[in-house]
Amino acid sequence: MQDILKTLSGKAQSKKRDFKQLAARVKKLKPRDADEVFRELHEEAFEHIDCLECANCCKGLGPRLQKSDIERLAAHLKMKSSVFIDTYLRKDEDNDLVFKNMPCPFLMPDNYCMVYTSRPKACREYPHTNQKNIRSILSTCVKNTETCPAVFEIFEKLPTMLSNGK
Repeated sequence: MQDILKTLSGKAQSKKRDFKQLAARVKKLKPRDADEVFRELHEEAFEHIDCLECANCCKGLGPRLQKSDIERLAAHLKMKSSVFIDTYLRKDEDNDLVFKNMPCPFLMPDNYCMVYTSRPKACREYPHTNQKNIRSILSTCVKNTETCPAVFEIFEKLPTMLSNGK
């Protein structure tokens, strides 16, 4: 997995144009068909890709934390929300609350999440490829090909899926 991760970003960047064109083709599908294509490819990718071997998202992507995420995490850690914010968060250029540092402060050396049951919504939903209304987040999915090997694989397999009648 580490070998794949070393080259993933560069491969994804070199295919970005192709992936954007694929996203444009998916946008032309009926919403239900687009969702089904991504759901199938998502399930197929995660049959053999283990997030615990990777954790690339936890090492490099900082989720935007909502008020409910902060409250849930603070409660999990038995601290006040204000203390949680002061300890772990900062405002980014968009004025969103994100972790001060990456990798995620709750990522353990074995790639397990210390706060898994209370993790932020953005983490729960990542890499977003099995969500309904996939057409509305295709640009995010294309961006995620640089971080997530499963999303990269989904986009690599999209041409075949699209040419098979979807």
